Amino acid sequence: MRSIYTHKILTYFIGLIWLVNGLVCKVLNLVPRHEQIVARILGGRYSRTLTVAIGLSEIGMAVWALSGIKSRYNAILQMTVVGTMNILEFFLVPDLLLWGRLNALFACLFVLTIYYTEFKLNPHQT
Repeated sequence: MRSIYTHKILTYFIGLIWLVNGLVCKVLNLVPRHEQIVARILGGRYSRTLTVAIGLSEIGMAVWALSGIKSRYNAILQMTVVGTMNILEFFLVPDLLLWGRLNALFACLFVLTIYYTEFKLNPHQT
């Protein structure tokens, strides 16, 4: 019974992280560093548009994660996106990251949290 509550809490936590990063940091541009990262990696010409598109995708990821629909596919996609994004940032823009290359550690912890939540705690999986 305890794992059901832990699963719910962690699912809300994961969804909140996606929502805050997408809406607050990227769409509302309250953390301009995100647009600078996009500009450096993908080019400055369309960096604002691409940053908003990424933010909207992250909001979509939050909604999907909270919905519980195809949750294993969602978890795999989340882990892949976070891993890929952080590998790129680690090598291409470490100077723009909040904690520099140490960001990779937090990304790894987030990936492990997603894995644990979906593949160890999810009461709806066999």
